Amino acid sequence: MREKIAVTGSGGYIGSVLIRDLLKSGYRVRAIDTFFFGDEPLARCARHPRLEILKRDIRSLTPSDLESCDAVIDVAALSNDPSGDLDPTLTKSINETGRIRVVTAAKRAGVRKYLFASSCAVYGAGQDMFLAENAPLRPLTIYAQTCARAEEAVLALNDRHFATTALRNATVFGLSPRMRFDLVVNQMTLDATKHRRISIGGDGSQWRPFVHVRDVAKVVLGLLRAPRPDVAGEVFNVGWDNRQILDVALAIKDRFAGECAVEFLDTRNDKRDYHVDFSKIRNVLHGGPEKTIEHGIAEVAAALGSGRVVETPTCYTVKWYARLMQEAPHLLRAPVEEVQALTPMKEVTARAPLGAVVANAGLR
Repeated sequence: MREKIAVTGSGGYIGSVLIRDLLKSGYRVRAIDTFFFGDEPLARCARHPRLEILKRDIRSLTPSDLESCDAVIDVAALSNDPSGDLDPTLTKSINETGRIRVVTAAKRAGVRKYLFASSCAVYGAGQDMFLAENAPLRPLTIYAQTCARAEEAVLALNDRHFATTALRNATVFGLSPRMRFDLVVNQMTLDATKHRRISIGGDGSQWRPFVHVRDVAKVVLGLLRAPRPDVAGEVFNVGWDNRQILDVALAIKDRFAGECAVEFLDTRNDKRDYHVDFSKIRNVLHGGPEKTIEHGIAEVAAALGSGRVVETPTCYTVKWYARLMQEAPHLLRAPVEEVQALTPMKEVTARAPLGAVVANAGLR
């Protein structure tokens, strides 16, 4: 019988893509999430015979929740940088304390392989080009700092019985069942489609590494199958290419035949700037991410144009979270059922504080 894989954050941007690909590859899957941003991302595969869904907050996860699982893929976190800044204490409890709880529970449950989704944001700014995995970490934001600390804890638990691996994902783009328009490629493409205008935070010279969401899933599957000596205790930068933000905007402008205006916002508001080397993951997997930014732009634009993808409040992590903090602060410690009026969920069965629910929204 095929291995059983547990995925935390399974209803999120990366997680919902990963669940589908794992099932297509024949794995048995335990999807762990509280689905605060909706259960629709897994609706199409919810009745799959090899899928079991466990509504659980990662901060209350126990070894029994991971029993019989051969591997755990942890993609649950409160993301991105602006979301992390809204409430640093909550962010730390989810992205650091919560994720350390997951890896500890996995080890105690006898899980053999653990893949941890970190971020290239841990590199920060002010370093050389083509940063390899041994480059110094200079995280600038709360989100990046918690990623770095959780990553360190995960790798420290690696031993001959428990293989841990960290994936420093580049900035992700492309279509997902839990669509996000707060990621730069997706957001710019939406703005071009709706307003024929593209806004750039900063002067556009800052570098970012990029990767398609389907390629992230592809890399995860490759690492699951890789020989243990190749992945145990290792860190991998996961991405396709590095681009300056202005170049991304111009690629989108070209897609719309030059009909979009490009405007620059406050040049001081984005200090993140990093350029990453992806040779290690390509060498281990004998290949790597393949989908270009242009491919992502084309598919997102086409999906918006056809109505296959619709912009909703849940497409914006920080706005959704900020809305709850502003309009219903009493819900921060309320049971999940009480937030149904604001969430798109059809059914909510788990009970957890709102902060705990955000933990498992799967926002990578």
